[in-house]
Amino acid sequence: MRQTATVYYGEFGGRYVPENLESVLDEVSQAFAQFKDDPGFQQELSYYFKHYVGRPSPLYFAANLTKKLGGAKIYLKREDLNHTGAHKINNTIGQVLLAKRLGKKRVIAETGAGQHGVATATACALFDIECHIYMGEEDCRRQALNVFRMKLLGAEVIPVKRGTRTLKDAVDAALEDLIANYKDTFYMLGSAVGPDPYPEMVKFFQAIIGKEAKEQILAAEGRLPDYLVACVGGGSNAIGLFADFYHDTQVKMIGVEPAGKGLDTPDHAATLTLGKPGILHGFKSYVLQDDNGEPLPVYSIAAGLDYPGVGPEHSFYKDSGRAEYVTITDAEALNAFVELSRTEGIIPALESSHAVAYGIKLAQELSPSEIIIINLSGRGDKDVAEVLTLLDKE
Repeated sequence: MRQTATVYYGEFGGRYVPENLESVLDEVSQAFAQFKDDPGFQQELSYYFKHYVGRPSPLYFAANLTKKLGGAKIYLKREDLNHTGAHKINNTIGQVLLAKRLGKKRVIAETGAGQHGVATATACALFDIECHIYMGEEDCRRQALNVFRMKLLGAEVIPVKRGTRTLKDAVDAALEDLIANYKDTFYMLGSAVGPDPYPEMVKFFQAIIGKEAKEQILAAEGRLPDYLVACVGGGSNAIGLFADFYHDTQVKMIGVEPAGKGLDTPDHAATLTLGKPGILHGFKSYVLQDDNGEPLPVYSIAAGLDYPGVGPEHSFYKDSGRAEYVTITDAEALNAFVELSRTEGIIPALESSHAVAYGIKLAQELSPSEIIIINLSGRGDKDVAEVLTLLDKE
C-alpha cells in the first residue's frame, strides 16, 4: 500500500490505495480535469440538469414553520423535488457523462438509503450502461421500495451480508469489484468521500446546490443568510450547499450528524463529534474507530447517514473552524419528520430530518431578522413504511 495524494484539505483527503488502483484513479482524475471546464461537457451537464433533473430546485420560504416557531426565517432548499427525489442525481448525471467519455460499459456503485443507488440506476438507464449496486442487507430491508426502484430501472442490486450489513460494507464490496474489474468498470461513488479525485469531483457536481441557493436568497431577501444547515453522513449534500459560501465568512455553516440512540451509547454515527483522524476507504478523514484503528460499527435511523467516516473537506472545516458540527438523535429526527409534514405539507427524508430538527432548535434561539437555509436533501417517500413501524411502536 502506498500513498500518492494529489488533493488535500489541510491534512485530510489524499489517496491511500493498493497500487493496482492507482492507474484507475489516475484515469478518472485526468478525465475530470479535462472535461470539468470543457464547454461541451458543461453544456451537456446544464442540459440534463435543467431538462432531466428539473433544476433549479426552489428555495422555499417555510412561512408556516417560521410563524409557529417565532424565531428566524426558515428557507428550505428543495433538493427533494429533483428527479429521483434527492440531491444524488446531480452527481450521478455528472459522473455518468464522464463514464461515457471514458468509454466505460459497466458502472458500479454503493448505496445506503438507496437514493444514490436509484440515481445511479436512473443515469445508467438514460445512457444504456450496465449497472450494479452494492447495498447492505440491513439497508435493503429498511429501504425495500428503493431496492425495487433500482431493479425496475434495470440495475442488479447485490445485498452485502457481512459486517453490520450497512453502508460501510457496501463500499467495501464495491471497491473489491473495482479492483477485480477496473478495465471496463466505472465506480460511481455517491458521497464526497473516497480517494482523490472523488471528494473534489462530487463537490464539483453538488456545488450547484449552493450556487443556486445564493442567487435565490439574494433575490428573495437582498442579502446572504446567517446560517446554512445540512445533514452530514458522508457529506455530499452539505458540501454542495457550503461550497459557494466558503469565503462568505459571515455565513455560519452547520453540519448535523446522527446521534442515533445517544452519544453515550454505541448506536450512533457522529464521526466528527466523537471520531479521530484515520484512514478509511482510501482517504484520510475523521473516523469512528477502535484502539487498533479499525472502523467501529455505526448506526442511524437514517440509512444514508450510518457511515463511520466523513468527507475529508468536512474534516478540514471542523479543524479550521469554518463549520460547526452538531448532533441530532433518532427521536429528534423522527419528531422533525412529522413536524415538517404537518406544518408545511412536506415529507422530508429521515436524513434531511436531522437538518430540519436542528434548524427548528436553532430558529427558536434567533431573532425574526435572521435567516436560516436548511438543505432539504431528499424526500421521505422511501422512509414512510419504516416511520410507520417506528410510530406504531411508540
